[in-house]
Amino acid sequence: MNVDHTKIAVGKYLVSPLAKQQGEGYAASVSIRSGRGSATHDRVLRFSGLFDSAAAAVHYATEHALRWINERSAPACA
Repeated sequence: MNVDHTKIAVGKYLVSPLAKQQGEGYAASVSIRSGRGSATHDRVLRFSGLFDSAAAAVHYATEHALRWINERSAPACA
């Protein structure tokens, strides 16, 4: 069973977290999409470890996606 939660728009990115039931827990993954049409780029992050609930897995995936976006949006240090 997959638990697909609401997509989140963050600037030019679309974040789509996903929890998938595996055995006695939930695996977390997230899609981070940018661009349009033939210029679309989709980065998928899959995380190791299982979570007790789908909500916990989705929260973890979302937080990591937002951190990834913030790292790329931060100005470079001189």
